[in-house]
Amino acid sequence: MKNISLVINAFLAIAVIVLYFLHFSSAPANDKRDESVPSKNLKMAYINSDSVLKYYDYFKVSRERLETKGRQMDQDLKTRATSLQGEFESYQRNASTLTMGQARAIEEDLTKKRQNLQLYQENLSQQMLVDQERMTKELYDKVTSFLRKYGEENGLEIVFKYDATSDVLFASDSMDISSIVVKGLNEAYRLEKQLPAAKDSATRKK
Repeated sequence: MKNISLVINAFLAIAVIVLYFLHFSSAPANDKRDESVPSKNLKMAYINSDSVLKYYDYFKVSRERLETKGRQMDQDLKTRATSLQGEFESYQRNASTLTMGQARAIEEDLTKKRQNLQLYQENLSQQMLVDQERMTKELYDKVTSFLRKYGEENGLEIVFKYDATSDVLFASDSMDISSIVVKGLNEAYRLEKQLPAAKDSATRKK
């Protein structure tokens, strides 16, 4: 089913959107209040979204679940379509033996079934879109929540998303916290699901 396949492919291309936004404000020159000025030495870091998506267990499990559901929907739709095609071919073979009333009744029934099949396909596609949106939001919430806590604990003021689509053209490897983030996210996911401890995914290549 093309619509569902497209939805899945689109979902696989989704990158992690992150994070903090700096808010700078300064008081007027004649204001006696302390002026708020940006630090000259901002503590920054970045994550590689491709690495996070590749090694984050929550995303891998969720993606597989969505793909499995898509394949099941696709097979169900094909089965229904094949059944309807069989009814149509049977009608064509026996059309010459039917009365006009019988033929008209069968044609109306086949037309209604075809319309119902189209509606069913649209409903399946809509379900996939809803599941995709829900998973994307959960992914965003989990990553940003972890980064907010990690940033506070480590004095980070901003974290960038670094990949081929980002505006960051170069960043030192020393600023890459992808492996740390993946390790923390997987540990949180393991505790959330009460899963046994796994090998440290942060040691894998980014």
